[in-house]
Amino acid sequence: QVQLVESGGGLVQAGGSLRLSCAISGSIRSLNVMGWYRQAPGNQRQLVASITSGGSTNYADSVKGRFTVSRDIAKNTAYLQMNSVKPEDTAVYYCNADITYYTGSYLKSRNYWGQGTQVTVSS
Repeated sequence: QVQLVESGGGLVQAGGSLRLSCAISGSIRSLNVMGWYRQAPGNQRQLVASITSGGSTNYADSVKGRFTVSRDIAKNTAYLQMNSVKPEDTAVYYCNADITYYTGSYLKSRNYWGQGTQVTVSS
């Protein structure tokens, strides 16, 4: 059973920093693309940042220069460092990952979502 568990959300003042973590557990063979998405009330879920297994990163224009996505392969964990946060960054943040995992003697690949963590930025 593969699980993604986010942590690190909370309330932060504008201009402050927050670090989100996404810990992945289970019979994992490999982690492929991992991403952070966010969804504000009334809005669609949108990509914030992603990182490939090779370390290539991609960011939404709204967070470039402020957020940094990274991963610790040994710990099966992804991070989102959020600096200089703004009130418009307020949203539920979700971890997403393409995972190849063992099921018995077989390998399968699937896309997984975490449960989300709330980030609230006060002005």
